[in-house]
Amino acid sequence: MTGRKEDMPSSVSGKDMSMFDRFAEAASNFASKAWFFALCVLLILVWAPSILFIGKVDTWQLIINTATTIITFLMVALLQNSQTRANEAVQHKLNAIADGLADLMEAHSEDKGQLAQDMIELRDAVGLEHREGTR
Repeated sequence: MTGRKEDMPSSVSGKDMSMFDRFAEAASNFASKAWFFALCVLLILVWAPSILFIGKVDTWQLIINTATTIITFLMVALLQNSQTRANEAVQHKLNAIADGLADLMEAHSEDKGQLAQDMIELRDAVGLEHREGTR
């Protein structure tokens, strides 16, 4: 074993999440429920007949366009935060699996050349997402 315990998922706690991260997570959980979708449909159903009270079509459309644009803009920012953190967590888990597999391969690779080469490539792949640039 290489002793790379800091790479293990058990070494990560949710206590270091910022207040914004906790809020974004709560918003993501809130928006992913079926009743949230039903609430959005209800908003449209309430808005549609409101033309009878508003009268002007331009004002009527502006109301829903403004409301949905603001909600969409805010939700994209919150959901992107949650998605980024989820992707980082998955990558952390994959790195831990690769580390564990490399340790296992090292324990069984005494005179097996190909296994040793595969182990080296696997170890090199850990953290590759930090070394690669966008192309």
